[in-house]
Amino acid sequence: MFARRGCSAGGDWGLEVTRILRSRGLWVAVILLLIAASAPWWLSAYILGVLTTAYYFGVFAMAWDLLFGFAGEVNFGPTFLIGLGAYGAAILNSQTGAPIPLCLAFGTAVALVGGLLLAVPALRLRGPYFGLVTLVAVLLLQNAVVIFAGVTGGEIGMTVPDVLSIDSDVNYWYALGFLAISAILLFGLARSSVGLILQASGQDAIEAAALGFNVTKHKLAAFGISAVFSGLAGAMLVFYLGTASVDTVVDLSIAVQIIIAAVLGGRRTILGAVLGSICLLLATEVLRPLGQLNSFIVSAVALAVILFFPEGLLGYALHRGEHD
Repeated sequence: MFARRGCSAGGDWGLEVTRILRSRGLWVAVILLLIAASAPWWLSAYILGVLTTAYYFGVFAMAWDLLFGFAGEVNFGPTFLIGLGAYGAAILNSQTGAPIPLCLAFGTAVALVGGLLLAVPALRLRGPYFGLVTLVAVLLLQNAVVIFAGVTGGEIGMTVPDVLSIDSDVNYWYALGFLAISAILLFGLARSSVGLILQASGQDAIEAAALGFNVTKHKLAAFGISAVFSGLAGAMLVFYLGTASVDTVVDLSIAVQIIIAAVLGGRRTILGAVLGSICLLLATEVLRPLGQLNSFIVSAVALAVILFFPEGLLGYALHRGEHD
């Protein structure tokens, strides 16, 4: 019996791998990754800097999409997790001079512990209350940064002694490599049995629980995974920028950008969050000469896409591909 099950499971796995290898989307992603990897040879340092930041935002948005798109929990405060990772890494580096890898691990651990401490009681709430709790958590973190200004640098921010690299090309490849690895892991998780359970829990938690799934446990796991990727991305962003401040890693406007990017790219696609982040940040830079009109135009276009293409850019493209 066990041998038959093993053969069956192996056959199913083989069919899944074959289906993925034949997927047009996979090869499109590979081609885009190769083009992105060659970007330092034909793009200016300025554009590379914009894309580097966009790649970190892509990880932020993917981590947020895992929690909202699949688990169905609206996190209005993704910058709480990002800020914990960023400030945790920055403070350790500033106070002790610890090497960057250790600081990245510490920042990720701080984000994970802080996220779980927030999620355990928050996930017991229903309706909009979970989102409100995450929103208040961001405000508390902002106040904590100001109160402990001697350590955090307060509203001005703090400079870290070390940076990932002073070479724009190297920084770009760091960000692109991190984005690619994160995308593979999160996309694989979303397509796994855990992702399916999360999706079922997000759509109908009562029915999922009736089928025997521990809804709270899976949502808590999703929040923890989101915290790990958000915290690590926040810590890496700090060592790219060379500074940690409320305006760059905690501010609510950043949270709004992350949410818009994920929804713009396509909810429950994971990879769409990357597309949304790149489009959003590039559009912001292109329209920067317009001043305040810049934010209005970008927001209006994002709103139009959300209203008329609720599946997002990637979701709409995939949906059309299925019909073609």
